[in-house]
Amino acid sequence: MASLTIRNLDDEIKQGLRYRAATNGVSMEQEARAILRDAIRSPEKARQREEPEENWYQSLRQLVEPYGGFELDIPPRSKSMREPPSFD
Repeated sequence: MASLTIRNLDDEIKQGLRYRAATNGVSMEQEARAILRDAIRSPEKARQREEPEENWYQSLRQLVEPYGGFELDIPPRSKSMREPPSFD
């Protein structure tokens, strides 16, 4: 793999990269690689990266909402609970 050094980077750009990396939960270096990778991809794929990704809950909710949702029954405990400790 190759290395790349970018000199004379504006402080505003560095802060933006730092913020974007923190938002995505990655290092600045990893975020810069993702930006460069997206820049050379097709425009459709680059736009997909910019759109916020849905979390698991939102994806599941979109899947279930058309059916009115669902309720889950909580199964009974299989064992009786032990006696709580006494601090006498």
